[in-house]
Amino acid sequence: MLERCTAIRRIAFFALLGVSAIAQAVVLRDDRQLDVSITKPPQRIVSLLPSLTETVCALGQCEKLVGVDRYSNWPDSIAKLPRMGGGIDPNIESVVAAKPDLVLMATSARGAERLTALGLTVLALEPRSHADVQRVMRIVAQALDVSVVESDRVWREIDAAVNVAAQSIPAKAKGQRVYFEVSPAPYGASESSFIGETLQRLGARNILSASLGPFPQINPEFVVRAQPDIIMVGDSSFADMSTRPGWQNMQAIRTHQVCHFKSHESDVLVRAGPRMAEAAHLMAKCLTGKANDKSKGQP
Repeated sequence: MLERCTAIRRIAFFALLGVSAIAQAVVLRDDRQLDVSITKPPQRIVSLLPSLTETVCALGQCEKLVGVDRYSNWPDSIAKLPRMGGGIDPNIESVVAAKPDLVLMATSARGAERLTALGLTVLALEPRSHADVQRVMRIVAQALDVSVVESDRVWREIDAAVNVAAQSIPAKAKGQRVYFEVSPAPYGASESSFIGETLQRLGARNILSASLGPFPQINPEFVVRAQPDIIMVGDSSFADMSTRPGWQNMQAIRTHQVCHFKSHESDVLVRAGPRMAEAAHLMAKCLTGKANDKSKGQP
């Protein structure tokens, strides 16, 4: 009888362990509208999108990264991590070889189905707005077994810092019409993009309406006709601006109302992630600086 009781206790014990393991599983809906089950907190993470890499680190989980895409470059602690391609050309073999228990990637990236078929857990997320940044941060936090309270705290700090940037702008710098170019095709950031949302919070007006989509490819002549007060561009766009038909006659270019961001600044500006407040301060500095130049009559 004693042996039988002992056996029953063992069975009950292991049954409870099984219930506990099931209770720890988290099911998350990603941006493909797929339910992804994470059975235990991941210890080996591959991130194939810079904003997701930065989100993992902002949540204090950087040490769990075992590989990132070629464009992830912040924070400095990830510099020596293996590079595993980009969104359009992920190195599937390298990802699999890293033996991750979670792969984070964009919905627009290739390879998600293949990685899943190879037995890896893939969570596809792609923040496109301020609200998305908060939502994605929450989902990543849940995936990594970080409390939502901590995730919300990080978001509140980001949002508050964007407000500080907005409050730093003098009245004379508000209301300026801005053209923000994200790449030299050219593609611009419209009102509906996260960049456009930041510009709006800073009191600027965007020459690209939300109806065009977040990041529309536009005809360079459209910008000439729109005559923005300020142009914001990165290194790659700035190099060929002078060769575009009609651009030399634009008031903003003739009066040097162009903010030219270096490559490391452009990285901050075009990523919908934890450094969004830093991006807001870069844009605020541009708006304020150009308004001051105008008031002083400087070219």
